[in-house]
Amino acid sequence: MNRLRLFLLLRQQNSLSLRRSPAFEQSVVAKVMMMFGAGFMIIYMLFIGTMLGLPASESHEYGFLLALMPLWMLIDFSSRFAVQQTPAMVVKPYLLQPIPFKAVVETYLVNSLLTGYNFIWLSLLLPYAFVVFCGGASFCQILMIIICGELLFMANSLIYLMVRTLIGRSLLWWILPIVLYGSFWVSLAIDEDLFDDQLDVLCSAVMAWWFPLIVLALLAGSFALNRWMQCRFVLEEVMRMEKGEKAMKSVTQFQFLNAFGQTGEYLKLELKSMMRNKAIRSRVVMSFCLIVVLTLLISYTPVYDSATMLNFWCFYCFGLYGMTALVKVMGPEGNYIDLLMTQKENILSLLLAKYYIHVVILFVPFILMLPAVIVGKFSLLMMVSYMLLSSGLLYFMLFQLAVYNKQTLPLNQKLTGKGNMENGIQLVIQMVAMFLPLVLMSAFVLLFNETTAYLILAAIGLLLTVTHPLWIRNIYQRMMQRKYENLEGFHASR
Repeated sequence: MNRLRLFLLLRQQNSLSLRRSPAFEQSVVAKVMMMFGAGFMIIYMLFIGTMLGLPASESHEYGFLLALMPLWMLIDFSSRFAVQQTPAMVVKPYLLQPIPFKAVVETYLVNSLLTGYNFIWLSLLLPYAFVVFCGGASFCQILMIIICGELLFMANSLIYLMVRTLIGRSLLWWILPIVLYGSFWVSLAIDEDLFDDQLDVLCSAVMAWWFPLIVLALLAGSFALNRWMQCRFVLEEVMRMEKGEKAMKSVTQFQFLNAFGQTGEYLKLELKSMMRNKAIRSRVVMSFCLIVVLTLLISYTPVYDSATMLNFWCFYCFGLYGMTALVKVMGPEGNYIDLLMTQKENILSLLLAKYYIHVVILFVPFILMLPAVIVGKFSLLMMVSYMLLSSGLLYFMLFQLAVYNKQTLPLNQKLTGKGNMENGIQLVIQMVAMFLPLVLMSAFVLLFNETTAYLILAAIGLLLTVTHPLWIRNIYQRMMQRKYENLEGFHASR
């Protein structure tokens, strides 16, 4: 009974912490867009579940949806980076409270199992179960499909927590999800017939009487392992904080940036933030890893061979890091925004330094995508035009968020989906920045031809790149007009 009361109390406090967040009441638009996205996802999965149920009913292979569970679990795992926190991030405040530490960890693990996001996948399971039931499946069979499917998604949430915690300690742990979710597709890479045989075996296995026992064992095992891991790692981190971090053996000075004066000092600050702060470093590493994966897929597989997809991914590879980092521009600086306000035009120099860093980063995807040029997937003109468009039009739009962002981003907090969207302007600008270049490209191709379209896009990007001192100064002036409102938001969200 005490554990139940503790669970209900902590669940209530978690809900209150979200409502007390300074970002909770800041934008109705962001909430409406998120609800719209969730509704669209549910409708899409209802359609997929129904469509998969039709062939499964005709062939009487009622376990077809569960046989494809590695695919759904991969999608589920990837999406959780935007919506789920690790228990370690929310357990720490309770370490000094007179309640059992392990009980708090267990409570948050149970809470992660009962979160509403896990039950969204019922929109995939229920229509599939209804269709196969109409096609001849027994009530026990459809009940097993629904229960086992939902329990697998719950187990997947615990697997995500383990992997996310381990990745925070070493990036080598990325091997674990790659092996776990990638092994299912090895047979497809070898031979399609072998993959079909694998699906047939899985369709039979998931409907066997012993399959629910395996699912329960997986759920119980992942819960027990998570409990042990979270307790150990949280305590280790607290003990390390009490003893103090080890002194750094050396400090990188970046002496070559001294020639750029005050802007050079902020360039050093940006580089050191990427190297030392968990929140910023996580975004850099994840963005670069995704760019590498996308360039390899584009260069060496026929997955994205259509003209539309090649244009989208070429631009996306250049714009991905900016879309990830600049949507929270000035968020990290909210921790010391008062110091930046002490001297005139400090923030102007900081914005210029941010712009130069992001322009230099564009050369990374340019180099990584050269193999795609060699194999003929991209043209050099196409890459140059999208690179200039990113440094010009894309950054011009994303840097506007510096005027409106007023929520502090903790420097040593790992990447999490909580509080990523503080106002509707962020969402609108990010969506426009992602799709406007492709809309312009399509319009120019209809009016002229592909080569002329790339030249026009390159000219637009070059114009905004060359005139960056003008529009960055305009952003700075508008920030100063809103400085007291922004300062209040930064202070409240620390």
